Amino acid sequence: MKKLPNIEYSRHAVDFIDDQRIAQLLRSPQPEASRIRDIVAKSLDKQALDLEETAALLRADDPEAVASVFEAARELKRRVYGNRIVLFAPLYIGSQCVNDCQYCAFRSSNPAAVRRTLNLDEVGAQVKSLEDRGHKRLILVFGEHPDYSAEFIAEAVRAVYQVRSGHGEIRRVNINAAPLDLAGFRQVKAAGIGTYQIFQETYHHPTYAKMHPPKTRKGDFLYRLDGLDRAMEAGCDDVGIGALFGLYDWRHEVLGLVAHSLHLQERYGVGPHTISFPRLRPACGVRIDEQWQVDDHDFQRLIAILRLAVPYTGLICTARETPAIRRRVMEFGVSQIDAGSRIELGGYTEAGDSQIMEREQFSLGDIRPLDTVIRELLQDGYIPSFCTACYRLGRTGEHFMEFAIPGFIKRYCTPNALTTLLEYLLDYASPETRQAGERLLERELAEIPDGEPKQLLLERLRELRGGEQRDLYF
Repeated sequence: MKKLPNIEYSRHAVDFIDDQRIAQLLRSPQPEASRIRDIVAKSLDKQALDLEETAALLRADDPEAVASVFEAARELKRRVYGNRIVLFAPLYIGSQCVNDCQYCAFRSSNPAAVRRTLNLDEVGAQVKSLEDRGHKRLILVFGEHPDYSAEFIAEAVRAVYQVRSGHGEIRRVNINAAPLDLAGFRQVKAAGIGTYQIFQETYHHPTYAKMHPPKTRKGDFLYRLDGLDRAMEAGCDDVGIGALFGLYDWRHEVLGLVAHSLHLQERYGVGPHTISFPRLRPACGVRIDEQWQVDDHDFQRLIAILRLAVPYTGLICTARETPAIRRRVMEFGVSQIDAGSRIELGGYTEAGDSQIMEREQFSLGDIRPLDTVIRELLQDGYIPSFCTACYRLGRTGEHFMEFAIPGFIKRYCTPNALTTLLEYLLDYASPETRQAGERLLERELAEIPDGEPKQLLLERLRELRGGEQRDLYF
């Protein structure tokens, strides 16, 4: 693909998405049962799958083969992530946008869109409201607009970290924003961000061109695809990828995500920290073509296949989905969810505004409060986690993989999940949620073998219960 002039790409920018090869892989014959067993065994050995292997799982429509994929995904998730579910919340900062993406309510040609950018005082008010509910991890979301420069994003990040409300504080700020140049990525990295997330939206070139007018920067497929390469070169070693399912064949998009993951792993020694797979949802001023809509069964299949293809990558299921679907996919794939989410500008403090629904980028399927979501997780046997220890101790990028791939990360994740859970129970939980949480804490502690690690954890928990001490981690 031809590079455009006056645009900065990474040192070795390359379009590694081969539509023809992907189509050929998806047209290949049904795999034999023995082939599926071999692929599943490789994944259960915690080895990433290549494109051909992932395509075989996508082509395996036999009910027995599909069932084996779900079973293996469930087992792999248990081995790698245990029963932890990481929680976060989105915070929309600005809806100005120069792009004209045909599926998005923020698109520049949408006359119904309400344009707004939160000032720093308004950002602070939103953050205080989130902290008062117990959140510790945020993702800041920006439209693509000259006003939302790297300097502006960095300033917003610093403003978030400065807000303190009681025991509340935000310990990790992730970003979902337009691709930046190298200097821009360095600037936001210096502000203390965690993961920088860029969705390719669709990995199918003709669909990408149809959805993104060429006169906008987002119309450059390569520039967007190369965005996370630039982030990596600039030192942002935690990055997130994603595709919007419903724009083209879901199987093609799965292979695009796997190809992107393999590319990052091969070039930089570490794959994406997270993968997201939102489904296209109704939005103000947007007409949806239902040709490529993904039904619930295929949505669950794609998550199970992604879990097998990228064993160590966090899978995010957002509040676009209903509580029932999210509850289901956490069993066999998803390791992170948002909760108590509002996606309108100012939505965490202005819920009574009559125009608030006009400020949404898309509609949500799960609008339950954070406490309700946490209580259900506890009742289902999950440990809700607000842990940010690896990020703050430098266990990111290649360093994270050094810990995660051998499985040593479990030495840190379960104890840190339990300490952050206890913080929530002590400071924010309803009586019902606290009771459910205390029961789960007792069960989890009983399963940890006696020894020094357990004694250190028990000491941390005693310190937390003792009063003002917070943010104790391993």
